[in-house]
Amino acid sequence: MTPGPGELAAALEREGYFADEGLSTAIHLALRLRRPLLLEGEPGVGKTEVASVLSRITGLELIRLQCFEGLDSGQALYEWDHPKQLLHVRVAESRGQDVGDLYREEFLLRRPLLRAVQAERGAVLLIDEIDRADSEFEAFLLEFLGDHQITIPELGTVRAGTPPIVVLTSNRTRELHDALKRRCLYHWIAFPEPGRERAILRASVPGLEERAAEGLVRAVQRVRGLPLLKRPGIAESVEWARGALALAEGGESWPLALRRALGLLIKDEEDTRLLLGHAEDVFSDA
Repeated sequence: MTPGPGELAAALEREGYFADEGLSTAIHLALRLRRPLLLEGEPGVGKTEVASVLSRITGLELIRLQCFEGLDSGQALYEWDHPKQLLHVRVAESRGQDVGDLYREEFLLRRPLLRAVQAERGAVLLIDEIDRADSEFEAFLLEFLGDHQITIPELGTVRAGTPPIVVLTSNRTRELHDALKRRCLYHWIAFPEPGRERAILRASVPGLEERAAEGLVRAVQRVRGLPLLKRPGIAESVEWARGALALAEGGESWPLALRRALGLLIKDEEDTRLLLGHAEDVFSDA
């Protein structure tokens, strides 16, 4: 039985993932309706981690397909093991035997999508950064996303006995096709409000005092308000807290530790110069 949004939020929190009501509801509906979940948002807001946490909660295998420019169906769905086929042909010929059918399952290389379809208990499939793949690749996904099945011309249609839990992520570097979006339940993950970000820091950075967490979150919120090329996400704020805490434990004052650990928060030269120009405002009460 699929847990309700409140129960699901509690289960996520026990695994260290602090989802707001909107995200908890989206995940609940995706599980209940067996719909792929498409998550968009700024880099570092926790899109990928949703699949990892669902894998831990459900006890299902996490299968990851990392998208990139030039990704094709052979790398994502399946390929034929040509060296193994060739070896089979040579062995059969040397023994005077019939070569037989070279396109059967023993010669099939299962890539992430086929592995997810054939997983007996089901699986959690993460299709990460789908916006990095070519737009043509989305067409290969439509049958899988809509019907939880894959067609292999030489073997026929392979249907999932237990539909996988599918999570797609996008940083919105390009617009996705409407056909793909129609097959998914969509949710935009925004930057967390201060209270939730403090909870994330307390869970992720052992030893971080409450006052330090409050000051760091205030600083991060101000940094995100600047016209940066890349605003820091939750992942960056956690790493910044860890770095500043390490410096503070070595004897640095907390405000100075935050400044010296800025390389964990900001990853662009122009953004760094812009931030340093607003340092007094950002760090005034950090």
